[in-house]
Amino acid sequence: MTRRQIIVLALVLIAAAALPFFVTNYRTFQFTLVLVYAIALLGLNMLTGYNGQISLGHGAFYAIGAYCTAILMDKYGVPYWATLPVAGAICLLVGFLFGLPALRLEGLYLALATFALGVSLPQLLKYKHFEHWTGGVQGIVIPKPEAPFGLPLKPDQWLYFFTLAVTLVMFALAWNLLRGRVGRAMMAIRDNHIAAEAMGVNNAIYKSLTFGVSAMYTGIAGSLGAIAIQFVAPDSFNIFLSIVLLVGIVIGGLASISGAIYGALFIQFIPNIADEISKAAPWAIFGLFLIGFVYLMPMGIAGAIRMALARLMQKRQNT
Repeated sequence: MTRRQIIVLALVLIAAAALPFFVTNYRTFQFTLVLVYAIALLGLNMLTGYNGQISLGHGAFYAIGAYCTAILMDKYGVPYWATLPVAGAICLLVGFLFGLPALRLEGLYLALATFALGVSLPQLLKYKHFEHWTGGVQGIVIPKPEAPFGLPLKPDQWLYFFTLAVTLVMFALAWNLLRGRVGRAMMAIRDNHIAAEAMGVNNAIYKSLTFGVSAMYTGIAGSLGAIAIQFVAPDSFNIFLSIVLLVGIVIGGLASISGAIYGALFIQFIPNIADEISKAAPWAIFGLFLIGFVYLMPMGIAGAIRMALARLMQKRQNT
């Protein structure tokens, strides 16, 4: 990273740390969800943006992570922070195992298989033999954690800082992963899987591991989302959630780490803005916003910012 990038990153982190002290509890809750969605979008972007595998069912992994946390907290009294690695490990395993048979599928066929996963999981959560664990259609209510060690923070503020810390760790891990050997192999498979295999890249292993890591990120996001909302139910994780996550990575910018933040801001706040503009047809307004962003920023928000900065630098050099 350049010195300028480090300074910009430090300023962003300072602003993020100060944010909950200048906004209401509800806004703090909304920004907590932005961080949650950013982790999920980063995981999906690894799979789709960096590895070229299209998923229309990542809401299922989000649900698995959320239910792991809810069940562990409600049935076994596990501390909320201890449920995150468990949810991540389970989603990593499920994603890896799902990725193995999906190796035979590509493009639209893989998208259809993941779509089936996203559609079927909410119905499985309602299955009567699982009601003892999942709560059936009634779902599970969990308590919101209080700030530890007597810190003078409200529950929403503490949860925001906890989520921010987890987000920084997950983004740092992704940054190291994608800029190393593994990341280069993932992108080589995306660009030309035949050429990548000819160069010695094990397509099967890398594609399955990418699916597993992507699911792990989404599961950890689901775990944090359950803690923030304090409630899980099957209807909260329908196929629409998977579609929204896909919209987020496209709007934010494919194959971009920072795009996960922009996409999370879009899917969290644009529906609210659309609802304020029109109570009668909020999703029609949302659709107009979506079309506008795609038309004006075909490479996503991150791509548009990169292009704007490149043009600015070019103008400075010319002058």
